Amino acid sequence: MRKAAALALGLATSLLAASPLTEGASAAKQATPTLAGRIAAAKTAKQINYYPSANGWSRMWTSFDPVTIGADLAKARALGADSVRVIVFPTVFGYPTPKPEYAAKLAKFVELAGRNGMTVKLTLFDWWDGYADVKGSSTWATALLKPYRNDKRVISIGLKNELDPSNAAAVAWAKKLLPVVRAVVPATPVTISVSGEAGVAGLKKLKTLLAATPLDYYDYHFYGNSQNALALIRQAQAAVAPAPLVIGETGVSSRSASEGEQAAYLARVFQGAAAAGVRSVAPWTLNDFRTGAIPPSAVARSAPQYAYGLYRANGTAKPAAAVVKAAWTGKAYPVGALDLGFENPAGQTPWTTFMPELGAATKVRNVAHSGKWSVRLTRTGKNAAGSPSYRVAPLQPVRPGQTWCAEAWARGTAATGTTQVALSWFDVNNRWLGGAGSATLPTGTTGWTRLTVAAKAPAGAAGLQLHLKSGANKGSVWFDDVKLSASLSS
Repeated sequence: MRKAAALALGLATSLLAASPLTEGASAAKQATPTLAGRIAAAKTAKQINYYPSANGWSRMWTSFDPVTIGADLAKARALGADSVRVIVFPTVFGYPTPKPEYAAKLAKFVELAGRNGMTVKLTLFDWWDGYADVKGSSTWATALLKPYRNDKRVISIGLKNELDPSNAAAVAWAKKLLPVVRAVVPATPVTISVSGEAGVAGLKKLKTLLAATPLDYYDYHFYGNSQNALALIRQAQAAVAPAPLVIGETGVSSRSASEGEQAAYLARVFQGAAAAGVRSVAPWTLNDFRTGAIPPSAVARSAPQYAYGLYRANGTAKPAAAVVKAAWTGKAYPVGALDLGFENPAGQTPWTTFMPELGAATKVRNVAHSGKWSVRLTRTGKNAAGSPSYRVAPLQPVRPGQTWCAEAWARGTAATGTTQVALSWFDVNNRWLGGAGSATLPTGTTGWTRLTVAAKAPAGAAGLQLHLKSGANKGSVWFDDVKLSASLSS
């Protein structure tokens, strides 16, 4: 036991050697931040959620690797991130009194973030449900946060990750802990995140229940339909108004969708948030995870959780990295983000097949209007529900009253049935509102023919899909060089 204690003390001493409590501490504390200033910073933070690729969740701390963390934060900074969210586990750090070696690891993380020009959002009490122990919770939070009372590198505190507003014990605990945290770090805004499952109703309920001890801002974890991002984010804003709202987590796994759709998903959320005036959107996460990196006890241990990263586990960038960099640096999104010419590499298109049981679209080479690739539908069926198609949703948010225009070049060989370009509108609850189609491609064998459609988004429209469709076709058709745009009116 004495040897273990000595080793722990040695680790704490080595980590503290360059921690915010020693060198750099005075610089960090010279200008005492204000609560208003930090709330403003939290509302505009270009924030990334972070775990190392090899060590997710609690393993980030039990296998703490400052070299890897420093390199990862530099990579995030190169994308344009200026803030990082890190999650702390009482059961790992020591409860109710944090262990010195783990307090030192946290200090080192804050220092590494500061070196890379990034602030830190601390999320507390993850993997924890001891809501009856208010005294122990208060002791732990006070000890953990006290060193950061006036540290300008800590931008905000998340009291609890994805608290369930329907859990009365959890809400009662939060009401008692909020004043405790504020007493320790009075100039640091405090929030609580709400999961995508709880949704807008969860945000509204939490705001009502915490009316006597309101949060400084609300943290919404957005994992809904990105095609409806603007409408959904506006609903969330209305639920917590006049308090500010940020999107503290968002993304989709490239195991559940293609890497191309992952990139498009994030682009839609960033654009929807910007249109709603929400200026902080935090992707989940920087990295994919290596096999075995997520602890078996993690709630999020399912396979999709391994592939939410902007970077693959081998360190190479996925298309999502370029999209996030564009959003954070104010640049144009990558030309191939919607893959309108079907030239993206395999697995990097946001297009998906619709009703593939009646005929699946196939990407083919050397039959193209331009470039090298097109998509083909051949020997398709048709039923009362519709025709098979290849579909995509725009990156730009949809507003009722906008006029949307689409075109594609199509050609056929012994084609029959109906081949056209179509627009389909959906409301915020993903209900189909109607659609519009182009003129049909002539049957038989044809050269490349331009098909166009224009339609106004109806009342209640929140999402749009473009379909390249061909039904009851005994031959083959090819599509290429798609265009999709909206007028500026809304």
